[in-house]
Amino acid sequence: TQDNILTWRVTGYLCPTAVSMYFCKTEYNTGLLCVIILFFFFQDYTATIFLRQRWTDERLCFDGNKSLSLDGRLVEMLWVPDTFIVDSKKSFLHDITVENRLIRIYPNGTVLYALRITTTVACSMDLTKYPMDKQTCTLQLESWGYNINDVMFYWTRGNDSVSGLDTLQLAQYTVEDHFTSVSEAVYETGRYPKLVFHFELKRNILYFILETYVPSILLVVLSWVSFWISQSSVPARICIGVTTVLTMTTLMMGARTSLPNANCFIKAIDVYLGICFSFIFGALLEYAVAHFCTLHRLSSKERNGVLAAVTNSCSTPDNINKIDSNRSSETNTDKKRERSKHSGCTSPMSVMKRLFCIFDCFHVKNPYHIDNYARFSFPLSFIIINVLYWVYYLYF
Repeated sequence: TQDNILTWRVTGYLCPTAVSMYFCKTEYNTGLLCVIILFFFFQDYTATIFLRQRWTDERLCFDGNKSLSLDGRLVEMLWVPDTFIVDSKKSFLHDITVENRLIRIYPNGTVLYALRITTTVACSMDLTKYPMDKQTCTLQLESWGYNINDVMFYWTRGNDSVSGLDTLQLAQYTVEDHFTSVSEAVYETGRYPKLVFHFELKRNILYFILETYVPSILLVVLSWVSFWISQSSVPARICIGVTTVLTMTTLMMGARTSLPNANCFIKAIDVYLGICFSFIFGALLEYAVAHFCTLHRLSSKERNGVLAAVTNSCSTPDNINKIDSNRSSETNTDKKRERSKHSGCTSPMSVMKRLFCIFDCFHVKNPYHIDNYARFSFPLSFIIINVLYWVYYLYF
């Protein structure tokens, strides 16, 4: 019996069908077992797959009730489907200690062909909600040369054809759902059978909360400590502000190195780091504004003194005008000159008054109240923004 099978080498490259037919109409089923997925951040994933293919070849029928297990090197003597993985970037067949192939032939001509391969498959990922994202990837098996008139693909047990995902543990993902489907690939050369395995993954956010979110929140809270330090303690407040800004910058750069290499995406974690950096930088600017108002505020006496000086300088020509008006020897030209002096003095005084009015609009009577307002406004606004952030990215 085994000798008859080995003689298949002469016609091993022909389709398993009658000689009078020009193409093979073969029912071919595929099963996946123990899919081990290792995800990376470059829009693809790497999987080690036990691929089991089964078809019936009547030319391999033999008498008996036991199956025959053949050496994997005999696969070249048999007809095998030309299955390939769509969107595969790199694949290889394990060959330690020998090529990991299994060929088993049953008395009714059914052939079981099993492989252990590792492949890197492209997966288009939407990272706008990273690290609170969900990704749906596919593993597509397709016939390379035989169209739908030659070979028909189907899953042996439907969704149960793929096993091993229930006990699969990944570092960053949790498999939420998976299912199989059968479709066709349409090209210019014809329509080809295709099997698709869909699986949905949800990223585990706990690692990112401990690694990025919690340190960012603590840095923001640390920047608020300066609100309770006296404004006269310039070195202390400047040290806290600059230290938190630099630490936050370092944290952002460190987080970016571990993020997916997708610069075209504005990710959720980028938004949060930007919010934290804005609050930390705002706390530093708050002290700069408060310190500026403390050093450069003008007291009411100083402003009145300036106004009085301007008024006196303008009243002197007016007095001279009164004295000179009593003199009958002055000509009309002198009076016009004095009037021009008087009108030229009133215009600077009005300008000064307007400038002081504008200054009063932006003047802070007590700069120490700025810290009091910041103690409540900064935490309150940060809490509100956090609520909006988490609700949006978790539920929308």
